[in-house]
Amino acid sequence: MRVEYINPFVEAAYSVLKEVLGTEVHRGELYLKSTSMPVLGVAALVGLAGDVEGRVLFDMTKDTAIKVASTMLESMEMEPITTLNEMGRASITELANMITGQAVTKLHNLGFKFDLTPPAIFSGDNMEISDSGVEALIVPMELPQGKIEINVAVRERG
Repeated sequence: MRVEYINPFVEAAYSVLKEVLGTEVHRGELYLKSTSMPVLGVAALVGLAGDVEGRVLFDMTKDTAIKVASTMLESMEMEPITTLNEMGRASITELANMITGQAVTKLHNLGFKFDLTPPAIFSGDNMEISDSGVEALIVPMELPQGKIEINVAVRERG
């Protein structure tokens, strides 16, 4: 997996999380996974197709998702949430859209051309994600609300 595909997602996640949540963001150590891996509880999945294909997964616990969504809603002078309701899922989807959109803009500026799928939200216990033959780079982001793992599995077509 080429680093030029990954850096835009890391940079976008850092800047969007910092701006949207109005808080410090600390990036943890990056690591690779090549087998199926458990999902923390709530995951927003965005697919990529074109010069680069694969997916980006924004993975967090349900508690973290609720806290992140509440922070986003409060910043818009809306009521915070206590459960991962429709408004909470929409907030996490929008966060995934913002990060992915910024990353894709950077990649387009580097000459890569591809399309995105709209984010899909998955939540539940004991879920796993499995990518056949594609290594995933995991970028942990530590926030006061909890940890969000940016899980990027992309490869060049061909």
